[in-house]
Amino acid sequence: MTIRVALIQARPVYYDLDKCVAKALSLIAEAAGQGAQLAAFGETFFPGYPAWLDYAVDYARWDHAPTKEVYARLAANSIAIDSPQMRQLQEAAAQRNIVLVLGINEKVRLGRGNRSLYNSIVTIDADGAIANHHRKLRPTYTEQLVWAQGDGAGLSAVDTAAGRVGGLICWEHWMPHARQALHISSEAIHVALWPAVKASHQIASRHYAFEGRTFVLAVGNIMPAADFPPELSMPPDLREDPTALLLNGGSAIIAPDGEYLIPPVYDAETILYADLDLNQIVQEQMTLDVTGGYARDDIFTFAVNRHRLQ
Repeated sequence: MTIRVALIQARPVYYDLDKCVAKALSLIAEAAGQGAQLAAFGETFFPGYPAWLDYAVDYARWDHAPTKEVYARLAANSIAIDSPQMRQLQEAAAQRNIVLVLGINEKVRLGRGNRSLYNSIVTIDADGAIANHHRKLRPTYTEQLVWAQGDGAGLSAVDTAAGRVGGLICWEHWMPHARQALHISSEAIHVALWPAVKASHQIASRHYAFEGRTFVLAVGNIMPAADFPPELSMPPDLREDPTALLLNGGSAIIAPDGEYLIPPVYDAETILYADLDLNQIVQEQMTLDVTGGYARDDIFTFAVNRHRLQ
């Protein structure tokens, strides 16, 4: 079985959800027009990764008014699972007959008592139904200022029209238990969402492919300094060059032996395509299967709490 995939390495319309969704719909149509059966976006593409956490000068002070303004703008433009914007994306998946894997800033619909934001992956099947919804287990370092901790409810691969699809977000790829939870769910295609896929992220993505004997779609975003929130203090070198990239892509497609099918592409908005021969997964499992002969269930036990917190 062969699956054609598309990695959408793009610049979000930063912190403007409606315009970001409109751009995504155009990119989805382009990918589907090239025969893609699955298309993936980078970490919190909707409506942009908070890269200012890595670059702003003084945002972490207590009760810092500019940071609160940026957070409020992000919250206003984050996307709820049951929102009109999500329904637009679901309708696009059904219309184009394409599986979508989306990195989102997620908010919970008003009236449910949970006002936290989450760094999430939403997988939409080719019929438009939401097949999976995973919230990042542990926001990384300064990300804890923005996102709450997730749960194990979506920590699994799921059946889609493009095969068994799973995904993890950024530093979850260095969490051994998170990786094993996905491995034992029989992934065929793993989507690794990153802000940008820098050198250490390439290592993690290639290791994941080799360990799990799965195809890995490592997808990153593009973000120029021009998108830096104006409320926050920017380093002088970035202020002088609005074209400098805070996030420079690095998307790549990796085979189950850990080798690149498509090597990393940096510094440009683009769509990467590849045809994945899923039979290669079985071939590589002959020498390593961490869910079978190498699992040693007689020695180790493994369980996942799949309860949705809220």
